[in-house]
Amino acid sequence: MTIWWFFLVATCLKLVLLHSYRSTDFEVHRNWLALTHSLPLSQWYYDETSPWTLDYPPFFAYFERFLSIFANLIDPKIVHLQEGLNYSSNTVICFQRATVMLSDLCLLLGVYRMTKNLDSRRKKLIWSLVLWSPMLFIVDHMHFQYNGFLIGILLISLSYLEEGRDVLGGFVFAVLLCFKHLFVVAAPVYAIYLLRHFCRGRLLRSVGRFLLLAAVVVVVFAAAFGPFIYLGQEVQIIRRLLPFGRGLCHAYWAPNFWVFYIILDKGLAFMLRKLGFEIPTTTAPFTGGLVGNSSPFSVLPQVTPSSTFTIVLLALSPCLIKAWKKPQKQMITRWVAYAYTCGFVFGWHVHEKASLHFVIPLAFVAVKTMDDARHFFLLSVASCYSLFPLLFEAQEYPIKVLLLLLCTILMWLEFSELFCHACDSEALRAQAVHTKKRDYHYGSTNDPSLAKEKKVSLVGWIGKSYLVGLVIVEIWGQFLHPLVLGDKLPFLPLMLVSIYCAFGIIYSWIWQLQSIVKSS
Repeated sequence: MTIWWFFLVATCLKLVLLHSYRSTDFEVHRNWLALTHSLPLSQWYYDETSPWTLDYPPFFAYFERFLSIFANLIDPKIVHLQEGLNYSSNTVICFQRATVMLSDLCLLLGVYRMTKNLDSRRKKLIWSLVLWSPMLFIVDHMHFQYNGFLIGILLISLSYLEEGRDVLGGFVFAVLLCFKHLFVVAAPVYAIYLLRHFCRGRLLRSVGRFLLLAAVVVVVFAAAFGPFIYLGQEVQIIRRLLPFGRGLCHAYWAPNFWVFYIILDKGLAFMLRKLGFEIPTTTAPFTGGLVGNSSPFSVLPQVTPSSTFTIVLLALSPCLIKAWKKPQKQMITRWVAYAYTCGFVFGWHVHEKASLHFVIPLAFVAVKTMDDARHFFLLSVASCYSLFPLLFEAQEYPIKVLLLLLCTILMWLEFSELFCHACDSEALRAQAVHTKKRDYHYGSTNDPSLAKEKKVSLVGWIGKSYLVGLVIVEIWGQFLHPLVLGDKLPFLPLMLVSIYCAFGIIYSWIWQLQSIVKSS
């Protein structure tokens, strides 16, 4: 069974989801097709015909321009800047869905390169975890984005680093940053690792290799940004790529540290008002994503982009120290995944979809040890469930539930087969050796415990309790809240999902931090 079979099964499911729910991101990318096709390059980052302006780096804009050539051949209205606004014919739906499916060939290549040296069982397990990821189905093929394509580029970069081909790994990562700048969170890990792993040795050799790496990065960024810098548009591009005015949190709170910060501020403000203190009412709505230049916190200190940047860097520092002291190519995927976890937990205006940046790479780590498998199992369930609010229409509810259940069952069976039975066999072998030694010294004895296999569970009681709590949160939000409270507190189910999933993802961050610190 080859990787193409897994890809084919995934593609068939994507075709079934062709006419399912799609978010405003669908129109965002259609508009980008139109503006890159209809306007000269000099106007791409200035156009405001649609509210969905271009805010990705130039390589992605070039990618949209390439796709627009075929869109124009299929249906010219797709790339019409004015008439195409909110265009939603079957032609544009099928075309744009098809572009996401075809771009997933990049993900296929990344997965293949990352697994080509593994044994058959681990290969197939990773293929199923990544190519059949319910998170990718929900975000890319229903909600509509190109995460599979971009993560595929990341995996190709990591595969080169794991092979010791550092220049190619750095080159591909630079290309990725010019497609989507939010992947920059892992740049410090790449920089430290390449400096210590590739640029080591005698002085002249180190300097030469450093200059080679620098030249590669400069060439990539020049190819991407050079035309716009020539036109004097660098300030406008920075404005588009870094819209700090959007606020600390997205409209739907991503399940990270700032969820608890917000709740603590609201709780303190409520109690202090009850005690008679004059606490100003915040100008940002409770679930409004803290948008704009408002002062969303009543009691706790205001959070700025620079403070979140500092916190992310501090959280990342143990990993950077490890990479500096002992750069190991077999650790690079784990380190990069940890970097994206730090960015998700403590970053500015984080989208819930960004959890894909660390969940997918951790699938390759999950097959290494039983502890890694346990961690990935709970993290992937919590992360996938945190995406449920993206699909809020009733007809999509059975689909997202079924996707998560099937993935959970698959992980449970495959990880149990890979690790739990292996643990049982290893324990029996060790016990048999011990018994043989005892028989040699003290005479033969029949030990009935040899016939009993030691039970090893994929999820302990804490994990099982967390999963039960997740089911309770979903039952409350989907069924009990409308019955008990009706239209009152409409934000509560969404808030509970965010808070509960935040516990799981912050646990994952702590677990990853501990495993990195303890690694030799």
